[in-house]
Amino acid sequence: MKKMTIVALAVAVAFAADAKVFTPARGRVSGASAGVQTTQKKSASKSQTVKKTVVAPSKSASQWRRNPYVGAMAVDAQTGRVLFRDRADALARPASVTKLMTALLVLEDIAAKKYGFDTVVEATADVSKAIPSWVGVKAGDTMTVDALLYALMVQSANDAAIMLGVHSAGSLDGFVARMNARAAKLGMTSTVYYNPNGLPPKPRNGTKDFNVTTCEDQVKLALAILKHPRILTYTSVKVWPATYDGVRPITGLNREKKQEQRKFINHNNVMVKDKLKIYNPDGKEAIDGLKTGYIDAGGSSVVLTGKRDGKRAVVVVLGSDSAKLRDENARRIMVDALGAL
Repeated sequence: MKKMTIVALAVAVAFAADAKVFTPARGRVSGASAGVQTTQKKSASKSQTVKKTVVAPSKSASQWRRNPYVGAMAVDAQTGRVLFRDRADALARPASVTKLMTALLVLEDIAAKKYGFDTVVEATADVSKAIPSWVGVKAGDTMTVDALLYALMVQSANDAAIMLGVHSAGSLDGFVARMNARAAKLGMTSTVYYNPNGLPPKPRNGTKDFNVTTCEDQVKLALAILKHPRILTYTSVKVWPATYDGVRPITGLNREKKQEQRKFINHNNVMVKDKLKIYNPDGKEAIDGLKTGYIDAGGSSVVLTGKRDGKRAVVVVLGSDSAKLRDENARRIMVDALGAL
């Protein structure tokens, strides 16, 4: 295998002769190696390369949310081998899947010892730009970075994303610039971020446009964040109790009743709902992350990860017309991907 340069919006895909093949609902499958690095494998005669060009949907809302999805992709997380792809280069609106980049930058900050998981963050007036999902912080409230990461990954809290972004970079604009710089470094050539939480552009939040990405780019992001195993501490939690104790705020309850609790349930239905769970042969649940997303103008999306026999798969489904379609297709593709590892 040798590395190739990813040029503009083209992605090179190599096909391995001994590839395992499966055929989920749609699309085609290969043993291509396309993760953080795009690779090429030479045969005895010549190298075989397939170029993919980004397909930009029209401005019609239906082009951003489809039946069954705008695009989908599955890879072996250890090798980057492509197990399934269907319109994986089509542009989509990731919504709260955006928060994976927010989490990656925070985990990289902590790894660089800029601050710690126990660092207390005070909410600025920027949190007023958030709308649900949220944990309900107000300017002056405080949360630890650890609690904010739980809020971000379990509750998909838009206010938590703002707090983490402002704390990390000093301002929302500064953090968004970091997001785009990191995306460029990862080779996410079709991704543009305008905010740290995936909210649609509205006067209240000051966002200029919709965040956009592709399945190919989200695979690169997922493989990068999985290099920080701590992320699974947050994404694998099915229910997170947030108690207002002066550090972790609670949503929708009387703020004076400090002993009251509210439980936040993870939005990842394939991990949480019994009828959608995926079990390994040893009886253990396979899925332990990563992030879902939904906006009306972009449909339902998910970046899913699961493990079996010490191996891990990543599945990305973007722009499904409903959560039901997203979950059914992501689950089907993941079941086949785990079987092909």
